[in-house]
Amino acid sequence: MSEDCIFCAIVDGDIPGRIVRETETTLAFLDANPLAPGHTLVIPKDHHARLDDLPDDVAADIFRDVHELVSRVEDAVDADATTVGINDGEAAGQEVPHVHAHIVPRFDGDGGHPIHAVAGDRPDLSDEELDEIEAAIAES
Repeated sequence: MSEDCIFCAIVDGDIPGRIVRETETTLAFLDANPLAPGHTLVIPKDHHARLDDLPDDVAADIFRDVHELVSRVEDAVDADATTVGINDGEAAGQEVPHVHAHIVPRFDGDGGHPIHAVAGDRPDLSDEELDEIEAAIAES
């Protein structure tokens, strides 16, 4: 646990949270600053700042919980759809340095945009650049 992490404080019970699911390795609770009714966060109970810090089994547990909770959250708030996202690192918009997946219910006409809208200007990449990126990822 990290002493200065708000999510660790929720896990420890030092800060109240509206808990919707708890397992041995994960905790899911309503976001205190929701983007929509039902906005839920799924976190590992142990402190891990970034995705590459997570053990494989805990990463699988988080996605299992997200998978299970999406339909439960949608049903609870009568949502039409859901956006699921993880901001991994400060440059990606991660505000709390503790891995967390967002489950954000979406509603027809809610004014939200597709996930492609979060990155700002899109790069204009050549086929050669795309080939290099593909190779770098596949070979790593």
